[in-house]
Amino acid sequence: MSSTDVIILGGGLVGLSLAAALDHSGLDSVVIDPADPTTRNNAKFDGRTSAVSSSSMRMFDVIGVNDHLPEPGCPIRTIESKEGLKPGGLVFDPADDGEPMGWMNENRHLRTALLKRAEAGKRIDLRWQRKPVDVVRDEHRAQVTLDDGSVVTAPLLVGAEGRNSPSREAAGIRMARWQYDHAAIVTTVVHELPHDGVAYEIFYPAGPFAVLPMTDHEDGRHRSAIVWSVPREDAAGYLALTDEEFAAECQGAMGDMLGKVETIAPRSTYPLGFHHAARITDTRLALVGDAAHAIHPIAGQGVNLGYRDVAALTQVLVEGARLGLDLGDRQLLDRYQRWRALDVLSVAMATDGLTRIYGVPGKLASKVRHFGMEMVGKIGPLRDRLMNEARGTSGDLPLLLRGLSI
Repeated sequence: MSSTDVIILGGGLVGLSLAAALDHSGLDSVVIDPADPTTRNNAKFDGRTSAVSSSSMRMFDVIGVNDHLPEPGCPIRTIESKEGLKPGGLVFDPADDGEPMGWMNENRHLRTALLKRAEAGKRIDLRWQRKPVDVVRDEHRAQVTLDDGSVVTAPLLVGAEGRNSPSREAAGIRMARWQYDHAAIVTTVVHELPHDGVAYEIFYPAGPFAVLPMTDHEDGRHRSAIVWSVPREDAAGYLALTDEEFAAECQGAMGDMLGKVETIAPRSTYPLGFHHAARITDTRLALVGDAAHAIHPIAGQGVNLGYRDVAALTQVLVEGARLGLDLGDRQLLDRYQRWRALDVLSVAMATDGLTRIYGVPGKLASKVRHFGMEMVGKIGPLRDRLMNEARGTSGDLPLLLRGLSI
């Protein structure tokens, strides 16, 4: 039997981020995941990317993740929201300090960086290709028995297993959840004209079409990621198109703003849904990332909510440890719950509202949305609030998200 400060179930993007943040802050963790990490290290680009907000990137700088990135990612310098291809719309520019809104990274590069950072962590015990067969949480400790017979104990268990979190289900935590009548089509394209670090969110009644800037292709051609929300019944048809046919569809959706378009990565699709846990803590348990919440990708905030969970939970635990508190103490978990509740709920409701508003068909609805965008652009405080939400710099920020050690 071995003991540690925190047991983390799940070694994905958020779980490994938490392990790195705890390691940087002087706390031990054991990460348990059934996956084989070598498949992640050797993965070819599959078209999947993530927008890492500026605040999340500050945390990655502090905890040493960025030191291991195979490439630095592409800065998002401007975000343009448009109602179809109509002129005008809403433009979000960088802050006065010139810090980008975020960075686009290939998911495989993020996984590689997080894995290397975890392997370098002196306080991180990685248990890959291991499954928990018995989990006990009581007033005294959390105890996990693995399929190899080993046993790990800690004051706190963290569920980072994703949307179908067994830890959440075992705790009987109620969920608000629903499916949207849409699926996301994800791929990467090359295009004739440079994107200049601009991300485009183009709204159509059938669903939003996002064009997200990426680093240039190895042959020098300009690249962007595509996230296209289409009616669920149409998703199979989009996947069945030839590369040339799909590129033509993209060209029609984005117009000529980037010139001629060509697809260069596999297309994948996933259903779009919403879920929100009624609470994110239980006896000696905290939930992070998709185990706690999942939102529509319309604003690119999904994984960043998970990184914000990491920053808040790490600060709560480190400050509790300095006071000599049990890391599974109820008052620490209550503080984490309160800290994250408003931020998560406000972002979740905002993205859900946007999804529904932009799904209303008809010319009148389109005119109202276009007028609304123009008005937001003219109201400085509202525009700044939305821009801060996109950068992940609104609200009571944990120290790591400010670029500071705890």
